[in-house]
Amino acid sequence: MQIITVSGPPSSGKTSVIIHMIAGLREQDYIVGVIKFDCLSTDDDKIYNRENIPVKIGLSGNLCPDHFFASNFEDCIQWGEKNNFNILILESAGLCNRCSPHIRDIKAVCVIDNLMGINTPRKIGPMLKMADIVAITKGDVVSQAEREVFSFRVRQVNPKAIIMQINGITGQGCLELSKMILCNAEVDISQLKLRFTMPAAVCSYCLGETRIGAEYHIGNSKRMELE
Repeated sequence: MQIITVSGPPSSGKTSVIIHMIAGLREQDYIVGVIKFDCLSTDDDKIYNRENIPVKIGLSGNLCPDHFFASNFEDCIQWGEKNNFNILILESAGLCNRCSPHIRDIKAVCVIDNLMGINTPRKIGPMLKMADIVAITKGDVVSQAEREVFSFRVRQVNPKAIIMQINGITGQGCLELSKMILCNAEVDISQLKLRFTMPAAVCSYCLGETRIGAEYHIGNSKRMELE
């Protein structure tokens, strides 16, 4: 079973890209399942169900979705193997710019869109910088110049990535994307590691504190230099 991670900011078109990509994989007789990680709620399972795509939803609640993702990874693999999937796609919510859902030796896709603004690639962390493939969506609603500038900014933060223009509505470019993710070599699932560390600081607010003030701070925290 091959495993693919797909991440990206909310509303960038991840689910649409995945559905079109799976259509191309099904034409090659691959059996594909999806696990969607989100924070509070999602209706994406209904979208996948309409396309008869097996899907499971993981909601992290008050936990960081990435920590929740990593903690449940082994169970995800077991679900995929139980259902005899050829390919398992793990879709991460991408709810903050510090998200780190990609795994070494597993194909990593980041989906972002042209409407985010040309400076956005510099603000996104490991989910963009560590991706193997960057799928840029919504190019049909901006000019050619804007598409080129946005792609250049992506190239600046991730020089090694394959950058693709994808149309999440028509699926243009998704067939090529589906072929690219099939280049995975076999990996030892028991030896997998994240490509980048999770957020290092654990402070009182991570543990549920709501009171503001230095006397309530515990653990690691970062202070601004305001003098």
